[in-house]
Amino acid sequence: MNLEVETEPQGPWTAAKKPACAPGTEGSPHPRLRLHRAFHSQFLAADRDVIVYLPPGYDEHAERAYPVFYMHDGQNLFDPSTSFAGRTWQVREHADAAIEAGEVEPLVIVGIYNTGDNRLGEYTHERDWQRGGGDAAKYGRLITEELMPWVAQRYRVRSDRASTGLGGSSLGGLVTLFLGLRLPQHFGRLAVMSPSVWWNHKSILGYLNEKAPEIWERPRVWLDVGEQEGKRTEQDVELLARRLKANGWKPGENLHVEKAPEGRHDEDSWAARMRPMLRFLFPAP
Repeated sequence: MNLEVETEPQGPWTAAKKPACAPGTEGSPHPRLRLHRAFHSQFLAADRDVIVYLPPGYDEHAERAYPVFYMHDGQNLFDPSTSFAGRTWQVREHADAAIEAGEVEPLVIVGIYNTGDNRLGEYTHERDWQRGGGDAAKYGRLITEELMPWVAQRYRVRSDRASTGLGGSSLGGLVTLFLGLRLPQHFGRLAVMSPSVWWNHKSILGYLNEKAPEIWERPRVWLDVGEQEGKRTEQDVELLARRLKANGWKPGENLHVEKAPEGRHDEDSWAARMRPMLRFLFPAP
């Protein structure tokens, strides 16, 4: 499936004039997916695309503003033609179903495409002497200082921290936790899925211990792992869960820890946890 759009310059953006195609419809446009090409940032060199999901009823309720959920690896969320191995998280389908069932508050979802070779750099909070990385703070500035204001100007979203979420998997889960701790004034809901806790000798755990006492209100955290991802990954997530609890997060209130018996480190497994994750982070009022 190709994502066909017409574009025109708008500042650092090239904005979509046509909606993106819905997953599985082979060129049939879906009116609630909007693709925006070639976002250029002053903080990072690589341009990236952004795709925006609008909830059912968005166009019919012009007076309503919505919570907003920013997700990493945006090319894997909706479109098989851009996703890893042709598998997506089926975000539109799961969000639509959960909203229409009354389980989840209608929300806007912003998928930020990764930049290929620099994904590791942008999704890691400090440099590893062997692997490099360490540009996550700049990536956070891109999101909070450039992307979020633009989204707020173009779409009807609420901008308070309680209405703003951030989420991703693997290194995307790692950078979600880092930015949630670094920028708690912006993000009140975090989806930390199969996080790469191992990065640079598990240094994210020390960062958690350092930053948690400074956070006046704990963000709501969904933390998960698949039991088929390997013992090390499972143990790392268990350790992270214990550290979160020790630093004031309360299971059932602002923390949910999910272990998926059949879960693997892949798009199908994250897709299977998409709907329950949305139910916890964005429950219907």
